[in-house]
Amino acid sequence: MQGYIININRVKDEDLLVTILTKTTIKTHYRFYGARHSTINIGYKIDFESVPSVKSSIPQLRSIMHLGNPWNTDIGRMFLWQPFIHLFYLHLKEIDTIDDFYFNLLEECTSIWHKQNPKRIAVESYVKILEYEGRLHDDFICFNCDEVIEKDLTLIRGFLPAHQTCAWNQSFNLSHITELFTDKSSVSLDDESIDILWKIMQEGF
Repeated sequence: MQGYIININRVKDEDLLVTILTKTTIKTHYRFYGARHSTINIGYKIDFESVPSVKSSIPQLRSIMHLGNPWNTDIGRMFLWQPFIHLFYLHLKEIDTIDDFYFNLLEECTSIWHKQNPKRIAVESYVKILEYEGRLHDDFICFNCDEVIEKDLTLIRGFLPAHQTCAWNQSFNLSHITELFTDKSSVSLDDESIDILWKIMQEGF
């Protein structure tokens, strides 16, 4: 079985609780500490075996193989990948069974993470998630005053649109955000805007 490690919790004696996003499930496994175990970390894609435990309802994680990407050794890109993928844990941790959309999206991201600005990939992926879940407010109606936004657009958590005077946040070019929401493309946004959107995204999916 293959999946992405989206969370790791340390328990007694260096043992770990490892949460893995697979194609159709969110699985938490117990990994016993041992010198012969391979190194694992948040964000790694692994092939693994799930072994039922006789003492616990949590299965054991066995036969781990790291399915590495060329950029896994790039500290800068991993530094952005890990908080991005951890957001999937925060968003999906109460769910056992999921659609393959999330796994496929991570597959898409890993294939281009070394080619483009990772923050742009993450922001565009976030918009895809919002659209998939029916939470993308591309009508640009202010959440506070319920009026259509024609200028001075800002975004808050969940990329929820508002007038800047209603939310007192950083303003964005309306046409650039429209393009992002419609085409899932950040090409018209400058790096400063991407940095701001990245910070908004870190508040949660």
